[in-house]
Amino acid sequence: MSDIVNGLGRATAYGALGLVLLVLGIVLVDLLTPGKLGRQIWEERNRNAALVLSSALLGIGGIVFTSIWTTYEDFGKGLVSTAAFGLLGLVMMAVAFLVVALITPGRLGSTLVEPEPHPAVWVTASCNLAVSAIVSASIA
Repeated sequence: MSDIVNGLGRATAYGALGLVLLVLGIVLVDLLTPGKLGRQIWEERNRNAALVLSSALLGIGGIVFTSIWTTYEDFGKGLVSTAAFGLLGLVMMAVAFLVVALITPGRLGSTLVEPEPHPAVWVTASCNLAVSAIVSASIA
């Protein structure tokens, strides 16, 4: 019975850490794009903004999953490792966003929240998922 309680405690800690990292991902995307992300997605129903945010959340979720899956036997070390790799993923996604913005015409952040569908959204979303896959692979 104590192993179940112990497992629930660990799952709660990892879950809380994962939620914090996801919230940081939302904040990051909100900072990189003009306007209020919540309003654009939930009020204006902007599919471009939703796709960019979704890809970032899936990417962070993948990194957190991989880090937990391959975690250390030491619970504390596993939590620190998960936080570190999650933060690294967020930083790398932001850097990739800025690099794509530098090498493409126009203002990428503004393009990503236009009301009309734009192919740059797919490129940015793919970049988010690629970066998260690279970080996830480096964990193992």
